[in-house]
Amino acid sequence: MAKNRKTHYSGIGGQAVLEGVMMKNGERYAVAVRKPDGEIDVETQEYKGFCGGREFTKVPFIRGIFSFIDSLVLGMKVTMHSASFYEEDEEPDVQSGHKAIGKKSDDIMMGITVALSVIIAVALFMVLPFLLSDLLGKVVRNASLIAIFEGLIRILIFVGYIVAISLMEDIKRLYRYHGAEHKCINCIERGRPLNVKNVMRSSRQHKRCGTSFLLFVVLVSVIVFFFIRVDNLALKIIIRLLLVPVIAGISYELIRLAGRSDNVIVQIISRPGLWLQKLTTKEPDEDMVRVAIASVEAVFDWKTYLKEEFGYTDENLEAMDES
Repeated sequence: MAKNRKTHYSGIGGQAVLEGVMMKNGERYAVAVRKPDGEIDVETQEYKGFCGGREFTKVPFIRGIFSFIDSLVLGMKVTMHSASFYEEDEEPDVQSGHKAIGKKSDDIMMGITVALSVIIAVALFMVLPFLLSDLLGKVVRNASLIAIFEGLIRILIFVGYIVAISLMEDIKRLYRYHGAEHKCINCIERGRPLNVKNVMRSSRQHKRCGTSFLLFVVLVSVIVFFFIRVDNLALKIIIRLLLVPVIAGISYELIRLAGRSDNVIVQIISRPGLWLQKLTTKEPDEDMVRVAIASVEAVFDWKTYLKEEFGYTDENLEAMDES
């Protein structure tokens, strides 16, 4: 068995859901949820993406836009799935009579929710800081100073939002599952067999986390918007809105690079996102870890991965299996 403990890229990613974890590997994903009766429900499906995996969705700097949309759509879908286990029970006849209609309504509501989420996020993190900085422009004539002020406001709003929601009890529990998700991926990518003991001692911070991606979006926007120098207020807002996909594309390439490289420079630019993850991930308990492991094993052959990437043998893995 190889003793190399350098992080290897596995390709798997995921997110926390209500009392569970979703893991995605290529086009396959699994959602593992701890049901009210204590059992773990695991559902595995395929998701080919918003545009069905067409070639243009894989072009660098463009793929990030579609990846972001896909993460929103799939994220909403799996969140609704996990929440369904904790909805109040309906009468059997009502449930069966409205099953098809309910499914269609859910799809419509999911689309509306995703669209509203994007609109609110853009308004809150892109437009609001600009409008606040524009007020400063009435008393300060230095364009560079105003641009810096806008960037600081954007960063403060984002970090403030993260801090505020991390204080909610329900979110704290969700963040524990988020920690379990990261620990599982780190366990595998650091070359350790996937069991509760190894997962519990793994890090809950990961460079490919969505939190880091969003922070990259904020920081890249600060740099990009600094160089926008037009006088018309409406034109400034329009340009900022048009540049949102560009910023998302650049941020995706940065997070993608971070997940595949241990270069010193990459580690430095990844550090702020890892710090922020101390807020968006919490330490899980062993039951939460078991849920995350069930999700991983439904879509990812970690034993073959460890053999190919780290030189394990069947004997090594059998000897290290959790009793």
